[in-house]
Amino acid sequence: MQKGQYFEAILRSPKTVFTLKDIVLLWGESSAGSVRVRLNQYVRRGKLYRLRKGFYVKDKNYNKLEFAARLYPPAYVSFETILARAGLIFQFHAQISVASYLTREIEVDGQAYSFKKIKTSLLTNPIGVVNENETSFATTERAFLDTFYIHRNYHFDNLNGLDWNKVFNMLPIYQNQSMEKRVCRLYKQVTQNG
Repeated sequence: MQKGQYFEAILRSPKTVFTLKDIVLLWGESSAGSVRVRLNQYVRRGKLYRLRKGFYVKDKNYNKLEFAARLYPPAYVSFETILARAGLIFQFHAQISVASYLTREIEVDGQAYSFKKIKTSLLTNPIGVVNENETSFATTERAFLDTFYIHRNYHFDNLNGLDWNKVFNMLPIYQNQSMEKRVCRLYKQVTQNG
């Protein structure tokens, strides 16, 4: 790559959040050290922003959901973030909720992130997880089940938007009989009241 092409390659990328490894691959470099030096120059000149050690963004309009899903991989956006978007809960949750291999609350660039640990077999199971715009998201049904898996007595405001066939097809991946019984009870309540 020639001198002026390095930064252009970043600008052309569909990603809004980059790790050092992403840029090494993008530039086809063999040495992470030389890439780090060039990135530090871009940061000093204001061409790139360092969000946190090892994470760079093109500008302040980066995709915060993309960052959330890439911070502690494997991970995907789920729980209240997806439930609120789908209208299953009505409460506003400013923090971004992420299914991950660890439990952690952090704040980066004024945004709160909540990482909730789920077992590895669930975290790496692709059923009900969609990859879109460089970000991994739970479907509405997967987020519902993830939430029910973490919180035994979670209150959902509106379950009319759920595809119960998808819920029951996905339920076996949780391998939790107690959870299955609770989901069946909830389903009966919804269908009797609906």
